[in-house]
Amino acid sequence: MSIDWITVIAQIANFLVLVWLLKRFLYRPILDGIDAREAEIARSMAEAGEAQKKAQAAEAAYQQQRKQLLSDQNAVVERALRESENQRDTLLAEARAKLEQEQKDWHKHLERERQKFTAQLQRAGEETLLELTRKALRDLADESLEEAIARHVSARLRPIAGELSDAAGNSKEAVATTRDTLPEAAQTQIQADIESLLPGTSLRFETDQKQAPGLVLRVGSAQVAWTVDSYTEAFDALLSERLAAGASGRIQPGNA
Repeated sequence: MSIDWITVIAQIANFLVLVWLLKRFLYRPILDGIDAREAEIARSMAEAGEAQKKAQAAEAAYQQQRKQLLSDQNAVVERALRESENQRDTLLAEARAKLEQEQKDWHKHLERERQKFTAQLQRAGEETLLELTRKALRDLADESLEEAIARHVSARLRPIAGELSDAAGNSKEAVATTRDTLPEAAQTQIQADIESLLPGTSLRFETDQKQAPGLVLRVGSAQVAWTVDSYTEAFDALLSERLAAGASGRIQPGNA
């Protein structure tokens, strides 16, 4: 079978345009929000710095006051020292607590933004992967995604037929769930495989719009899934690892 390279190049160009659009309209607003939050934290830290300066000024005043009180009676000196020390400790504790709280809030904000960004990128990756898979199968193999799913499931059922039979027990019904309705030919193929491997077991097809593209087969207490999640979850784990490794929790996209 000859490959239409013009179509392949067009698909690659479409993918690059999609990446650019994601960067322009999805990632940039997120990064702008993070920059705004950084500026807000910087202002808060500046205020904490002013509080610390006030504490330092209070400590300097305390030192001067201490010198002046040395000539007074011991009881008065002791009382003044105690009051000044308490004031200094209070101001320093307040400044330290405020700074620590700002740092904690900033780290929590970064973690929330990282999780949100990862989820958005994962969803975009799922849709892109699904669309590219459909186009590649249609253009290069003259096959729909649903037909490829049926063929893939058929090839994977035989090695686990024994386990499925044990899990089925007395149950004589299997349920195959997909996000979109499978073509009749694909349903017939999977039904024939189930009847061959699990004689006497009827197969019911269901759809679930919340499920990832692919097929989930339930037989008795067993559930076997062949979905896009296996790829996007690996992508999500890799992305989370890369984000966690960054000092600021941000990814710098390359120039498109």
